Amino acid sequence: MADPEKIIKVSVVTPDGIVYSHNATMVAMRAIDGDRAIMYDHLPIVTPLAIGEVRVKRTHEMNDRVDHIAVNGGYIEFSNNEATIIADSAEQARNIDVKRAQSAKKRAEQHMQEAKEKHNEREMLEAEIALRRAVNRLHVRENYGK
Repeated sequence: MADPEKIIKVSVVTPDGIVYSHNATMVAMRAIDGDRAIMYDHLPIVTPLAIGEVRVKRTHEMNDRVDHIAVNGGYIEFSNNEATIIADSAEQARNIDVKRAQSAKKRAEQHMQEAKEKHNEREMLEAEIALRRAVNRLHVRENYGK
């Protein structure tokens, strides 16, 4: 059993509400400047996140299970042993709709092709971001969405 003093609270919040909220021993994510992991008593931090996967290692009572969440950017704020991730969108692996993610990927690829043909850099960047989001969702679901 994990010591209560060694537990952090992890929450993932989107404009639609709380997507995830559990006690954990560690949270790992990709920040825009590289991978980060946060455990009990980590220094306070606020950092922007890249499109990627957030891994939350649950407490010993939960058999050290690791939860996986697809996050589309945002920020993480950690202080007083509470980690709050604020993202435009986020989904737990088991909740990701593969068909929707595949459709989003296909649309993004089509938009990229159209933007390339029009030589429109702004549309190309937007399509690349949409593609990265869709690929991230598919990766998290296919690898961890049991």
